[in-house]
Amino acid sequence: MYSDKVMKIFKNPKYMGELKNPSGVGKVGNPTCGDVMEISIRVKKNKKGEEIIDDIKVKTFGCVAAIVSSDVLCSMVKGKTIKQALEVTKEDIIKHMGGKVPTEKIHCSLLAADALKKAIEDYKNK
Repeated sequence: MYSDKVMKIFKNPKYMGELKNPSGVGKVGNPTCGDVMEISIRVKKNKKGEEIIDDIKVKTFGCVAAIVSSDVLCSMVKGKTIKQALEVTKEDIIKHMGGKVPTEKIHCSLLAADALKKAIEDYKNK
């Protein structure tokens, strides 16, 4: 059902937890499947003066695909500019998961991207 890569990440996610004093927090949930994600980001400026995601953590309550997609998203955007992070699509997340996600679980990758967008919105509104 899931690839070896997905199961490896599921068994040892690197970005689970929460940041102290985050720059922004985004929380989303899908009542249909019960998955809930909360992403916290810390934003700093790089040497060029661009805002980058310096650190990121996620708390995910959900299925294998929800946990893995949120962890994968964090690995994809850490160190990226806000603009680059906002350009990540669900297809990008699935590709980084190894491209093998059961059709009925694809919506989980949308949750991760939505939570990130809300965290960035929260940051920008502060």
